[in-house]
Amino acid sequence: MNAESNISNFLADFKLFGNNIAVIYCGTGFSYNYILERITFWRDKLNYIQAGTIVGIEGDFSPESIAILFVLLEQNAIIVPLDINYKNKNESKYDIAQLEILIRINGEKNINLITKDNKYDQNELYKLLINKNVPGLVLFTSGSSGEPKAALHDFSKLLDKFNVKRKALKTINFLLFDHWGGLNTLFHILSNGGTVVTLENRNPVYVCSLIEKYKVELLPTSPTFLNMLLLSRAYEKHKLDSLKIISYGAEPMPESLLNHLNKLFPNIKLQQTYGLIELGVMRSKSENNGSLWVKIGGEGFQTRVVDNMLQVKSDSAMIGYLNAKSPFTEDGWFITGDTVEEKGEYFKILGRKSEIINVGGEKVFPQEVENVILLMDSVLDVVVYGEKHPFTGNIVCAKVYLDNVAEKSSYIKQIKIHCKEKLALYKVPIKISIVDEPFFSDRYKKKRK
Repeated sequence: MNAESNISNFLADFKLFGNNIAVIYCGTGFSYNYILERITFWRDKLNYIQAGTIVGIEGDFSPESIAILFVLLEQNAIIVPLDINYKNKNESKYDIAQLEILIRINGEKNINLITKDNKYDQNELYKLLINKNVPGLVLFTSGSSGEPKAALHDFSKLLDKFNVKRKALKTINFLLFDHWGGLNTLFHILSNGGTVVTLENRNPVYVCSLIEKYKVELLPTSPTFLNMLLLSRAYEKHKLDSLKIISYGAEPMPESLLNHLNKLFPNIKLQQTYGLIELGVMRSKSENNGSLWVKIGGEGFQTRVVDNMLQVKSDSAMIGYLNAKSPFTEDGWFITGDTVEEKGEYFKILGRKSEIINVGGEKVFPQEVENVILLMDSVLDVVVYGEKHPFTGNIVCAKVYLDNVAEKSSYIKQIKIHCKEKLALYKVPIKISIVDEPFFSDRYKKKRK
């Protein structure tokens, strides 16, 4: 289906949903009718923007951001979503994306339209998209290992999936405005007449308070946040009985954390998700609540494993990177970089190839070592990483966050003994340090964005 039909379907549905609440933003509910009114307003305000114009939206999931997003889709603009909370880090992305217009939306009233001085020769990939006369989408990788890569999509292909109607639960949009995970949640909920509950921060106590207040049914989040939730015990301070599903993705899930969640929330479905900015979000099905084995694919996706690495083929895959070489094989398969195990139709994602620690030619997956260390009673969090070594190339290192352990040096010895009992010797951490705070920031560095 073409982009014009996709957007027309959304707007027709908005009329049907009428006074139902589409989004709860900063404590106020805004109806589908209100979103339509703002679309009409911005359609007139932005009528000078032509098809193929590269427009950045620096905002969050506010009614104004949502309305502007739909107007730009109607006009076949190339849209670059940027999270307003990280505007100091967005400057380099303006240049990579070759922005022509920046719309900065800080809340509902403070909206600025800025024309950028674009001196660049237009990227060849943009020309391919403009010739098709469809809207575009530029999404950025995290850039944790260098300059972020800019993935260019045909936005109309990403929207096709939302023509299939599904059940829309009242959902907290935990994932960010500049990630496809966050946008995917938004489009899914709005296409099915649900309600999106937006966040002002991602503190576990605050998130739990919103779940209780608005009777949220679905929380799409990351293992890092779920670990924060357990450490903070925020779930003890608020009623979470409305929650039906917790979906998790963006980074590996520690097996011990999943087991803990399964015991703590026996009535909540724990659903592993899988998606990459280059591909979008794929349909997934966990083997069961306590399993890390997941079936992925669904309509429009094919999967295969080559040299233990997952590859995916999809019509909705990105056109390419604006600033990096193509990651596709000659026959059109995207090389995900995720090493996996297979069991029938199910996969277990072991970790990114880039995260593997090479110890004297042996491969060590940080996730496996972390899972073993997390089995110890006093360990609350751990990050395993590699460090250069002149003899073995690398050694395995670990930073550990403990729960009220007096003798830290003796506990380090216990960790090594515990690891030697359960792991091959080359996987046992050589260097272990005890830290005073959990490493949420370290974990977020490993997120696939």
